[in-house]
Amino acid sequence: MIEDIPVPIPQKPKRFLDQVREFIRLEGKSYATEVTYLQWIKRYILFHNKQHPKDLGGQHIEQYLNYLCVQCNVSKSTQATALNAIMYLYNKFLKKNIDKIKFKPAVKKVRIPSVFSHDEAMDVIETLNAPYSLLAKLMYGSGLRISEAVRLRVKDIDFKMNYICVRDGKGNKDRTTLLPKTAVNELKKQISIVEKLLLLDKEKGIGPVYMPNQLEKKYPSAGRSIAWQYVFPSEKTSLDPRANVERRHHIYRATVQKNVKHAINRCNINKQVSCHSFRHAFATRLLENKYDLRQIQKLMGHADISTTEVYLHVVEQLGTVVASPID
Repeated sequence: MIEDIPVPIPQKPKRFLDQVREFIRLEGKSYATEVTYLQWIKRYILFHNKQHPKDLGGQHIEQYLNYLCVQCNVSKSTQATALNAIMYLYNKFLKKNIDKIKFKPAVKKVRIPSVFSHDEAMDVIETLNAPYSLLAKLMYGSGLRISEAVRLRVKDIDFKMNYICVRDGKGNKDRTTLLPKTAVNELKKQISIVEKLLLLDKEKGIGPVYMPNQLEKKYPSAGRSIAWQYVFPSEKTSLDPRANVERRHHIYRATVQKNVKHAINRCNINKQVSCHSFRHAFATRLLENKYDLRQIQKLMGHADISTTEVYLHVVEQLGTVVASPID
C-alpha cells in the first residue's frame, strides 16, 4: 500500500469506519488527519469490546481517556489527539452533541529536542550516499519534515527565486521555505535523473505520476510532465490502490530513516537523534544567528508560536552568564 495515497472506499460504504472515512473526505480534511482519526476511533471501539459508538456516551469517552493517561502513560498531546478524534466522531459524524466530560488529563512534559551540532549534521550528510545525502541536506538546510522532503515535486522548487514551496504540509497548509544555495547544483542533477527515468517509464508503459484532488482528470497529460514528477522517485514502481494503475511513487520515508540511522551510527553520534533532528537543528541554527522567532515560525510551518519557542531552551547561552563552580 502506498503510504500517502488515500485508500479506496466503496461508492456506498456499508462498514462503519468506511462511512466515517467518507465523511472526513467530504469535509476536506487532510489524508494524515483521516488516518490519525480512524486509528483513534478504531482503538476506542476496540477498548469498549467493539460496541457501536452510537450506543456509547460521555462516560465511555471519559473511561477511555483515563485509561490512556493512567494505564498507557501517554503524553498530553497524544491524549488530546485521541480526544479530538473521538469528539469529531460524536459531534460531527454522529451528530450526538457531547460537550461536558471529566477525565484525568495527562501531565504535560516539556521535552527539549535532541539537536545535531552543525559538524554532526554535516558529518551525517557526508556519510550518506545519494540521494539520501541530498534529502538530509534539505531537511537541515530548509527545515523540511521527512514527509515533506520525500513528497517534493519538481515544480515546488523555484531556482530563480531561491525558495521551496511545501505543499499540503502539517495541517494541510502550504508554505515557503529556504532553498539552500549549496543544494542547488545537486538538485539540478537529481532532476536530470528524474527526467531520464520519466522517459524510460514512458517507454515501458508505466502510468503517470499520482496527482491529488482529481487533478488527473482536469489535466490528463500533466502526470507525465516533468513538473509534476517527484524529485526523489522510488527505485521500484507500485500499484495505486485507488486507480489500479502501476505508477512510480516517491521514495519511502522508512527507507530514508533507515539510511540516516546507519549514517548516525557510523559517525559515532551518541545522541537520540533521527531524521527529525535535522529540522530541529535548522530552527536552532536560525535562533543562534538571532533570526526573529516569528520568521522562524513561518519557515517551520508551526501553527502556534509556543511550538517554536521550545527551541529557545536549546540555545540558552547560560555559559556566558553563569559559570560552573568547577570552572
